[in-house]
Amino acid sequence: MIRIFILVTLTIPHLLIAQTNQRYKIGVIDLMLLKRQKLGAIELSKQIGADGLEIDMGGLGNRPTFENQLLTDSIRQKFIDKAKEQQIEFSSVAMTGYYAQSFCNRQEYIQSIQDCITTMKLMGVKTAFLPLGVQCDLKKNPEVRDSVVARLRVAGRMAQEAGVIIAIETALSATEEVALLKEIGSDAIRIYFNFSNPLREGRDLYKELKTLGAKRIAMIHASNKDSVWLENDPQIDIKKVKKTLDKMKWRGWLVIERSRDARKPRDVKGNYGANVAYLRRIFQTGN
Repeated sequence: MIRIFILVTLTIPHLLIAQTNQRYKIGVIDLMLLKRQKLGAIELSKQIGADGLEIDMGGLGNRPTFENQLLTDSIRQKFIDKAKEQQIEFSSVAMTGYYAQSFCNRQEYIQSIQDCITTMKLMGVKTAFLPLGVQCDLKKNPEVRDSVVARLRVAGRMAQEAGVIIAIETALSATEEVALLKEIGSDAIRIYFNFSNPLREGRDLYKELKTLGAKRIAMIHASNKDSVWLENDPQIDIKKVKKTLDKMKWRGWLVIERSRDARKPRDVKGNYGANVAYLRRIFQTGN
């Protein structure tokens, strides 16, 4: 720096079953791999060395819902089969269309949330990513808070009924996010923590994690702005991040969003391969 469910007879993939007993799993994002809702993102995730993939819901624009091909049975099954073949989990489903579109002001938002939840259920995914984006930035536009809270309460009820989590990203401090979650009042709405947000605002990354606490953090975007790889970033002590999360008894997905070498921003394999390998060394092998 948010019911009606389709009943299906298709077998839910075994993607919810952990492939390893790892406390921390490393994921990448199809959109950032330049393969938004493309089968090739799954194979590329495997080549990069990731455990899983955050898959996007597709473009939103001024449509009432996302341009999402995963609600088509035949297409979705190809993604499920490919993920099983490559031993890649779907860590999360992302509603990145709301980075630019207004979740707090657009007339239609329920259908987009419902389509995301339906996609999650069909693909066996437990967490969705919902950025509040530019127009619903509660720091710059505090006047939209009532709308954000009201809509997240609706989304929270929908998610709770479906047994899934919607993880939001805001521009607020951890203390302010705790207050926001309390106001929303739904266990199904949590925080998708992003390393880059407190670092950009000069806040203490490690204190922010502790302030939120393990139960409020659904997932973590484990990267900073594009500049250098994580292992070369002077702003982040990844070993200290791990110690902090260990003490909090947090476990879950660390999903790499950026931290690309600014000299080679489109070197997908090089950038994400290096960052995945580094997080694996710190979080999974202890080296």
